Amino acid sequence: MLTTLKNAFKIKEIRQKILFTLGMLVVIRIGSQLPVPGVDTKFFSQWFAQQTGGAFSFFDAITGGSFLNMSILALNINPYITSSIIMQLLTIAIPKLEEMQRDGEDGRKKMVAITRYVTVALALIQSTAMAIGFGRQGYLIEFNALNVITTITALTAGSAFLMWVGERITEKGIGNGISIVLVINIISRLPQDLSNLFEQFVFGKAPATAILAVVIIFAIIIAMVVLVIILNDGVRKIPVQYAKKMQGRKMVGGQTSNIPLKVNTSGVIPIIFAQSIMQFPIIICSFIGYNGTGVWAEILKGLNSGYWCKPSQPIYSLGLLLYIVLIAFFAYFYTSITFNPLMIADNMKKQGGFIPGIRPGKPTSDYLNKILNYIVFIGAIGLIIVSVIPYFFNGVFGASVSFGGTSLIIIVSVVLETMKQVESQMLVRNYKGFLED
Repeated sequence: MLTTLKNAFKIKEIRQKILFTLGMLVVIRIGSQLPVPGVDTKFFSQWFAQQTGGAFSFFDAITGGSFLNMSILALNINPYITSSIIMQLLTIAIPKLEEMQRDGEDGRKKMVAITRYVTVALALIQSTAMAIGFGRQGYLIEFNALNVITTITALTAGSAFLMWVGERITEKGIGNGISIVLVINIISRLPQDLSNLFEQFVFGKAPATAILAVVIIFAIIIAMVVLVIILNDGVRKIPVQYAKKMQGRKMVGGQTSNIPLKVNTSGVIPIIFAQSIMQFPIIICSFIGYNGTGVWAEILKGLNSGYWCKPSQPIYSLGLLLYIVLIAFFAYFYTSITFNPLMIADNMKKQGGFIPGIRPGKPTSDYLNKILNYIVFIGAIGLIIVSVIPYFFNGVFGASVSFGGTSLIIIVSVVLETMKQVESQMLVRNYKGFLED
């Protein structure tokens, strides 16, 4: 990877794109420190410190600390991510959107425009909920109409600005801009997390204990990174053979291809969906200031990841079992709406393709479904392992960090994808140089 970056900086065009991307990331980090006018950031920090579990910790991690600072970028690109997922799901349900998606470049531009409008609408709704919800609890210096409107405007504009920055990075920089913005937010929290781990398990301990703790910490991190890389790059290739046929006086076809089925076909979406459902009641109760007791309070603790895997309170780990079930469910659900074996089988049949030993048509579709179910199961198990490990160490050893399996999957997948894009651009440039010679 370092060699690729070194060679990339030797090429002026790619170097300019990398520097442009870095410049935009600096702007984002500066924006994450600018507080929203009228917000008492110290009071908000105290409130945040009283919250337990991963609902707000994860949200703060993917916003790069902007949420904790209650900066103008507190919402970050979360409305855009939510908007993109909603549009992807609606494309399956609404034929008009599906037709628009298939309509080439014009259709893609229309979809992007609709996604932007939905993003602004979601940002407006979320900022309104935050301004009113937090304002009622005293987190605004003065809870009046002017401060509420100012907060809503600042948060919505900040989210729209980040969406614009992400699109500019995609257009003039390196990689997918939205993904890179998300990754830099997560990475910005890693030094603090590592510092907390070292203070808890290394500093002030006996030399032998400190060395063992360092080895264990880095061994766990490396093992999780390797597992995520395997999940990200694992592919099952289904061979496809195309029959020979006459076109004019020439015999064409007969080539062999394959259908690559990724082990982790749904990416990080199942974890995000599962976390969203689990944490939604907690966030709503926090906004309305609920501090009650009884059965509902116990249910909220079960949904709160801060209580999972604690030996002294095993009953709350039932929430972890629900979390695991939701990850497996959404892994199959999301794959089923994004991968259509019947359509692939029909396209193969029209083009004269077939899987060796499998008849074209429905038998091919059934075969792909069978293989896909096995692959999704393996991918779901991998996602569950990566996402549960941080909760286990948090509950058993108290190793509390803001990032977890979700953050790690996002970082590794985006870094690998960006490096592949850099390599492809270098390869294209080399081909251009060869042709020009």
